[in-house]
Amino acid sequence: MNNSFQSFKSLLRYTLPWRFRLCVASLYSVVNKLFDLAPEILIGVAVDLVVKKQDSFVAGLGFTSTYSQIVFLAVATFFIWAFESIFQYLYMISWRGIAQDVEHTVRLDAYSHVQNLDMNWYENQHIGNITAILNDDVNQLERFLDSGANDIIQIIVSSLVVGIIFFYISPIIGFISLMPIPIILFIAFIFQKSLSPKYLEVRNFAGILSSTIFNNLLGIQTIKSFNQEKTEYNRIKSLSKNYQVKNKTAIKVSSAFVPIVRMGVLSGFLGTMIIGGFKALNGDIAVGSFSVLVFLTQRFLWPFTRLGEMVDQFERAMASTHRILSLIKTKNRIIDRIDPIVLKNYFLPIQFKNIDFKYESSDLIFKKLNLKINPKEFTGIVGTTGSGKTTLAKMLLRFFDPLNGDIKIGNNNISDISIYNLRKNIGFVSQEIFLFDGSIKENITYSKKNYDEEKMLISSKKSQAHQFIINLKDGYDTQIGERGQKLSVGQKQRIAIARAIYKDPPILIFDEATSSLDNETERLIQNAILEVSKGRTTIAIAHRLSTIRNADRILVIDDCKIKEDGNHEKLINIKNGYYKRLWQIQTGEKKY
Repeated sequence: MNNSFQSFKSLLRYTLPWRFRLCVASLYSVVNKLFDLAPEILIGVAVDLVVKKQDSFVAGLGFTSTYSQIVFLAVATFFIWAFESIFQYLYMISWRGIAQDVEHTVRLDAYSHVQNLDMNWYENQHIGNITAILNDDVNQLERFLDSGANDIIQIIVSSLVVGIIFFYISPIIGFISLMPIPIILFIAFIFQKSLSPKYLEVRNFAGILSSTIFNNLLGIQTIKSFNQEKTEYNRIKSLSKNYQVKNKTAIKVSSAFVPIVRMGVLSGFLGTMIIGGFKALNGDIAVGSFSVLVFLTQRFLWPFTRLGEMVDQFERAMASTHRILSLIKTKNRIIDRIDPIVLKNYFLPIQFKNIDFKYESSDLIFKKLNLKINPKEFTGIVGTTGSGKTTLAKMLLRFFDPLNGDIKIGNNNISDISIYNLRKNIGFVSQEIFLFDGSIKENITYSKKNYDEEKMLISSKKSQAHQFIINLKDGYDTQIGERGQKLSVGQKQRIAIARAIYKDPPILIFDEATSSLDNETERLIQNAILEVSKGRTTIAIAHRLSTIRNADRILVIDDCKIKEDGNHEKLINIKNGYYKRLWQIQTGEKKY
């Protein structure tokens, strides 16, 4: 329960920018409920008119004839229903508008925070679950805001107005009709306390299910190639069944609320009807007043049967709010300092000093690593799988921070440099190619707001992508599909290289940039890398040594340290050296 109301309190903070609109929407809800209760009072007035005629309540307003009284009631009924409908429309569009605005703000806050979280956090998350929070949970919140606030306001207004009318007509009947309310509220409290953990569990299971479906769709090619459709179907079936069971359990608890409340409503209605009837027969209250009491009792108590639905909506929404706020409250471990440096010159030495690093789920990758990369120099990096080659690039981009040690550009620790400024000046071509759903042009020019066609064409030609692009039906306007699935791996890699070249950064990092290319294209790309590396600091992480053969300097990483350092000619002559061994294997000079 505490979690639900803490989540609700946090949610209210999101409504503060729309305080005036909240007040107006609340006013519409109040006025609508007043008009909504009026027809029951008019029924009592009509009964009073039939019984008393010239002595009726309406006659006291100056309508002496019975016919004029009926006409007055008809006109009053028309206007009451008309205004009730108008204010219903007004409160619906007001609350729904606020709900949409809050939903929009919460989603953007959550997304903005998520995309700024460090990569270490992402390695421990399921993207499908994050997607479920940003979509399903935020939508669940909006569904509650659409109607929940209005329902609460209208129940409060009903309680106050009807209570005043009842006590005005007969305090005893007022007391009897209101007596079920504390019992109903107590039952609602008990059910809410029981439902809170159940719906949080339901939302968590929904996240797991969404994550698994998302993961399977991404890996559909692998599923098909291994004939695992049935296995994955059964996995989804099992997870969906678990979600179904959890949801049904919560629904059973929630559904039990309404019948219990109905019994409370019945007791209030019977009490009013019996005692009010006796009083009317004895002449203690007018027949018209008795009619008002009977109809208002039902209209007053019946909305409490919706408390079950309201509690259900509330708990679903608060479970979702809890997941959203937990996401927003996740601490980002890699952030700018209060007054970060905006470095203007990146043509400076890059130094890794006494670096210790490990991933959360791995052993130590670097221990007291020391490395210097000279400006405007082409540096190649090779090493065994898992030796940390790519990790060096990720630390330089501040995707990860070292456990100990400093990474400097010139005399500036990169932790003191603005993250935006740092990444703006580094081009990165990852071995895990990602292209956005859109056109080739949009992907190549992704780094710049202002489109420069000449620059795009130059970048494409340098990456050897231009020729295959212009051979496509729509050229640079070709839509490549989600993750670039309409292109071959080699084509995607060349576009990724063109994208990095278009950015025109002083520092370029190629991480296995030619790993998916045929020999001819690889040769062209190697020449392109050599060309674009001129006049800038270039780091090429490679498995194919031919990619870095012409590098100014080649570093061999093994056992957490730099084991070999030199150009190709120097390393090829180191007896029993790792680089020499690998070169002989790749060129066929030595067989194993």
